[in-house]
This record gives sequence, C-alpha cells and structure tokens, in this order.
Amino acid sequence: MSYLLHLKKDKKLAKCLGEEIHEVRFHKNIALRLMASIMSQQLSTKVARVIYKRFLDLYNGKEPKPQQVLNTSFEALRNIGLSNAKVNYIHNVAKFCIEHKITDKKLQQLSDEEVIDLLTQIKGVGKWTVEMLLMFSLGRENVFAVDDLGIQHAMIELYNLDAKNKKLLKENMIKIAEKWSPYKTYACLYLWQWKDS
Repeated sequence: MSYLLHLKKDKKLAKCLGEEIHEVRFHKNIALRLMASIMSQQLSTKVARVIYKRFLDLYNGKEPKPQQVLNTSFEALRNIGLSNAKVNYIHNVAKFCIEHKITDKKLQQLSDEEVIDLLTQIKGVGKWTVEMLLMFSLGRENVFAVDDLGIQHAMIELYNLDAKNKKLLKENMIKIAEKWSPYKTYACLYLWQWKDS
C-alpha cells in the first residue's frame, strides 16, 4: 500500500505500523452516520451497538431518512436508551439535513474544512464528531483528529511530547502530522490500534 511506504518515513510512527492494511472508504447515508456517532458518544462500543440496533428496529431494521427520524417521538427515542440531550441532538441533525438539503452527493463535493464548517453549525455536533464522520463515513484519507484523546496519548508517548501545555501540545502534534500528509487518516488508525494494544 502506497500510504504505508509514505508513513514509514516517520521513524517513530513506523513502530506503530503493523501488518494490518487499513481501508478508508465511503459509506452511504451520511446523515444517519452522523446520528449514529452522536448515539455512540461516551458509550462503549458494545453498548453503542445495542442502542443502534434498537434504533434501527424502530424502522423495521431499515435505515431511516431524516424525515422519518424527525417524525419519531421523543419518547420512542428515549425508550431505546438515549439521553434527553442525545434525542435533541439527533432531531437537530435530522432537521438540519432537511432544511439544508444535505445529501451524500452534496457532502462528497465539499472539502474537509467545508464539511466541518457546515455540520458543526448543528447544536450537539462538534469538530471531533465531524472529523470521525470524514474518516469513517466519507472515506477521507487526510484527516487528523488533534482533539482525540487516544491520538493525544499515543503521540505523547511515541514522540515524547510535553502534555502540560495543551495549546503547545496540539501545535506540536499538528506539526508532526504534517509529515503524514496526504495520509493522516491512516496514521490515526495505526495510532489508535497501537494505543489499544
């Protein structure tokens, strides 16, 4: 894989690059992916899966359109295990996607920065959430999640960075990540994997 050869030029990162080949690809129904990522916030992967399955069960196991989600009552969404805040945020996403005619095609035509600027207008959707969407749903190869705690911890350890000053830490991380361009997403995937193992 060409990205591996490129990332191996960073000797410290090279320690994290296992044999596993990662694939970043596009997944349809981005509006729904955004809702799913809100549902899974601050939950273990296992619990998030259960809740997402219950969510799909509300629509007979099919992926709903934003309008269907908006038509789903607050109570019904609360009953699958979502907090009040998350139900509000999910409705916000559905409403925003309808009002701004957000389609997969429209998002695919925007740059990473434009997608972040557009979707962070939604109450309950932060930059990190959109970065995850860019990586895992829109299949963008050059996204660096500087605010991600897993990435921060991995880089502090790997590059011996000083974590006391958060602002300086992020500046240093961004500087290091520039070397990985245009494959920053893959570098993040390997950093997470390395941190977890």
